[in-house]
Amino acid sequence: MSNNISVETVVVVGAGLAAGKAVQELRECGFDGRLVLYGAEPHLPYERPPLSKGYLMGDDGLEAGLVLPSEWYDAHDVVLRLGTRVTGIDPVTRTVTAGADRQVYDRLLLTTGARPRQLAMADDSGAPVAYLRTVEDSDHIRSRLRAGRRVVIVGGGWIGLEVAAAARRAGAEVTILEAADLPLVRVLGPEVARTFATLHQAHGVDLRVNTQITAITCNGGRALVTLADGSSIEADLLVVGVGVAPDSALAEAAGLRTDNGIVVDEQLRTSAPEIFAAGDVANAYHPRLGRHLRVEHWDNAIGQGVVAAQNMLGKEVSYDRLPYFFSDQYDLGMEYLGNVGPDGYDQVILRGAPEQGTFTAFWLRDGQVLAGMHANDWDAMDPIRLIVGRRHVAGLADQSVDLTQVAADLD
Repeated sequence: MSNNISVETVVVVGAGLAAGKAVQELRECGFDGRLVLYGAEPHLPYERPPLSKGYLMGDDGLEAGLVLPSEWYDAHDVVLRLGTRVTGIDPVTRTVTAGADRQVYDRLLLTTGARPRQLAMADDSGAPVAYLRTVEDSDHIRSRLRAGRRVVIVGGGWIGLEVAAAARRAGAEVTILEAADLPLVRVLGPEVARTFATLHQAHGVDLRVNTQITAITCNGGRALVTLADGSSIEADLLVVGVGVAPDSALAEAAGLRTDNGIVVDEQLRTSAPEIFAAGDVANAYHPRLGRHLRVEHWDNAIGQGVVAAQNMLGKEVSYDRLPYFFSDQYDLGMEYLGNVGPDGYDQVILRGAPEQGTFTAFWLRDGQVLAGMHANDWDAMDPIRLIVGRRHVAGLADQSVDLTQVAADLD
């Protein structure tokens, strides 16, 4: 361990992807002290993307999504306390409480993730309603996806669209209710979001935008959704995907600084020096972007879990990876790198054939490339990584110049 600090016991609260990568990194960095992992769910740490992709469609088992196999935890002497919800943290005495159990720590990592935002009128309706966050949620939804069933999805974000793709593959009739002009418009802007709208419509999804739900009731065991225009639609299952909220209640109760998650510095340290946070719950200062940012994606959980582990052992490593995420819907796979930020963009450069589902896109402001993505152009990701963040990239809008050459010509 670095900097001659004394760390005998590390406790990790939350058993998701960030937690799994953190305990792995702790052992690989040579930490041989007591390592305790608490998880409210009964499962070993697992990745969540398959829950709306391969696992939901029945292509992959849960084992494929595990961060580490069960034997690894045994071999590396990790104390697993799964199915155990932590109820309190005391930064003064450095203790974690889980029911009657009290565990002291020298360093504590919070990876408590996020919770789906609830839709009260759906929850109170008595109708069949589902959210997607856990293995059990995915199991429940998958059991309802079959030919002849109607699924209504509230929210046209990534989760909603991926569930829609899985439901259509299973033969279910699907309606998406989106409040905005287009699905994903807040993330991608209209120039690219339009592609995803067209994609789902081409696969038979009834996409309804600019919708406002006025009531949800239960009618003969089905959901009856009434819209502001007076129309209504019935569903065998109503899937609500209206975003998530960071699960920062433990941190807030412990007196840590919270604001849209647990506020941490670029080394993922909270307002209590011995406590760190990583993953969906961490609102981290990003040195490359110059502002705090909370990221709810797979790659961020991996990277922050590793960096938090290193810094708990006395290293001084800044987390500066640009946000990255991916999605698979029908025959379209995409990857996105960067962050447009609160000031937005003033230019979008599209290359390729968006109407055919194979293209790259770049978002710029004042000549600086803020973000880039590809759809079904897997060779594009390496040049995208080189281009994002650069200013006044020559040839970027010239489709006669290969993207690889554009990246190679960078100064």
